[in-house]
Amino acid sequence: MLTLFKFLAVALIGTALGLAVTYGVLQRGVAFNSVQAGPWRGLPKSGSPEVDPYARAKLARSAELPLGTAEGLSFIARADSSGATLQPRCDYDVSGSMPAARYWTLTLLSPKGFLIDNPAKRFGFTSAEIVRASDGTFDITVARQARPGNWLPLGKGEPFVLMLRLYDTLLDFGTAKLGAAAMPKIVKGRCE
Repeated sequence: MLTLFKFLAVALIGTALGLAVTYGVLQRGVAFNSVQAGPWRGLPKSGSPEVDPYARAKLARSAELPLGTAEGLSFIARADSSGATLQPRCDYDVSGSMPAARYWTLTLLSPKGFLIDNPAKRFGFTSAEIVRASDGTFDITVARQARPGNWLPLGKGEPFVLMLRLYDTLLDFGTAKLGAAAMPKIVKGRCE
């Protein structure tokens, strides 16, 4: 009887410890097999059968539908290029060029993945509508006040992240490393 009690106690403690660790990983957003390129972090295996169990649990919890490996890749930026967390009271300049892709989108989202309402009803840009310089580069201003050119409104001062999705891209994480130079830079501007 004492052996059965010890077994049950160990099983209960192990289960509680496993659930606590899993909850902590999901809350902190720890990502295994992630790819970092400057401020952009991607999970290239999130839409494949090789997705790690924690990423699978996070996707199930958020009800997010990841892009399949043949469809494209998605990246999230929670910080600017210097590593500072994105602040809703500051303006940001997202500039440079995109990695080779047939189509891309850049969307402003809440940290939980929802669109942030704003009076202009603009939630992002696509590669089809962006105004570019003659060399193919672009410059998007993320700010609360309207700006000329490519302006992405911040809304009413809520925390935000930027999501970049590359559709039908030539990037292959198995054979090449993605560098920060290949991705757009995010530079903090004026803060209120």
